[in-house]
Amino acid sequence: MSQQVIHPMSKFQRQVRSLVDSKVVRPSDRLWKIALLYGDEWSYWKKELEDFEFSMKDPISDLLLVESWDED
Repeated sequence: MSQQVIHPMSKFQRQVRSLVDSKVVRPSDRLWKIALLYGDEWSYWKKELEDFEFSMKDPISDLLLVESWDED
């Protein structure tokens, strides 16, 4: 039996989608707005986003559009 490991960014993306669905943030909001909700964990997620070439000025919708978090 093999289990597929979910990339941490996939989990983060689902959490952000939930925030959008519950109208806590809007897809047009900038990524930096999420920092207010993640507190101490934000430095980790900010680095992960930057590793995938996201800017904190990018809209949240750009994050939600990613289909695969494969690292080359």
